[in-house]
Amino acid sequence: MRDELRDNRIIQTLEQDLPTLFEKDICYDIYTQDIFFKDPVNTFKGKFNYRIIFWTLRFHGRLFFTQLFFDLHKVFQIDELTILAEWTVRGTLRVPWKGHVFFNGTSTYRLTPEGLIYSHLDQWDRSPQTILKQFFQKAESSEI
Repeated sequence: MRDELRDNRIIQTLEQDLPTLFEKDICYDIYTQDIFFKDPVNTFKGKFNYRIIFWTLRFHGRLFFTQLFFDLHKVFQIDELTILAEWTVRGTLRVPWKGHVFFNGTSTYRLTPEGLIYSHLDQWDRSPQTILKQFFQKAESSEI
């Protein structure tokens, strides 16, 4: 039988880390050394590379956006070894036309029997090309 306290700690850590991932680093204690990550533009393995992706998100967020948010809607366990997070990324680009970026996604985290995350798979509700096109569209309003 799995340790529910350990699983709750994983969920609590994700709930704490994800909303501020564009502002500060996350806690890496809940991930295995050989964590596998895949999203529509990246695929890699290893905790070092995982750390780099979050550093890159913060760096590019500060460089290219005046405002950037990771809205975490829900984190929940869907089975004994799987946790799902539902979220939205939204921001205002640092360009004269103040373009907006907006997309929804899910993160699926797979757990080892010991209760560490060994796989993180992201899915987005639109293609990377569609998201990139948002960089060049004039914002319709000042709200994001």
